[in-house]
Amino acid sequence: MSKRLISRLRLPFVVSATVCALGFSAATVSAQESVAQQPPTQRSSTPMYNPMPMPAANEVTDTLSEKDIPTGFGGFARDYLTTFNEGDHVVIDLISDEFDTIITLIAPDGSTLGENDDGPDGTTNSLLFARITRPGSYILRVRPYAGQGLGTFNLKVTRLRPVDE
Repeated sequence: MSKRLISRLRLPFVVSATVCALGFSAATVSAQESVAQQPPTQRSSTPMYNPMPMPAANEVTDTLSEKDIPTGFGGFARDYLTTFNEGDHVVIDLISDEFDTIITLIAPDGSTLGENDDGPDGTTNSLLFARITRPGSYILRVRPYAGQGLGTFNLKVTRLRPVDE
C-alpha cells in the first residue's frame, strides 16, 4: 500500500475514535451533572450504612440473616449503635444457640477497641469487657465465627458501677 492510501485510511479512524471518546466523556459528565442538579427532595436520602440503635434497655434479641451486612470474607454482620461516656466500664454479652458468636466493639474513629470470640465459660458465646476512654457513639458488631452461621442471638450491654471506697 502506498503512504497516501494509509494516510487516507488512518484519518477516518482517528476522527471516529476521537468523536467516540468525546461522546463518552460528554455522556458521563451530563449524567453526573444531572444527578447533582436534581433538587435535594429527589435525591436519595437513605444512607448506605445505618447501624440500628441499641434499645434503651441495653438488651436486644434479634436474628442474624443473609439480609445483613456482608463481611467480605463470608458470612454476615449486624451492627448496633450505642453511646458511651468517658470512664464507662462495660460488659458486652453475646449469646446464641444457633451460631458461634463474635462480638466486636468499634470506637467512634472506626478502630477496633475490643473483640471476643469465646467467653470464659467454655461455650461459643462471647463476653467482652471494655473501659471507655473517649465519649461518643460506638458500634457493637455481631457476627459468626469464620463467617459461618446465622440465627437468633441475644446481645446485652451492662455498665459496671464503680465500687465506693
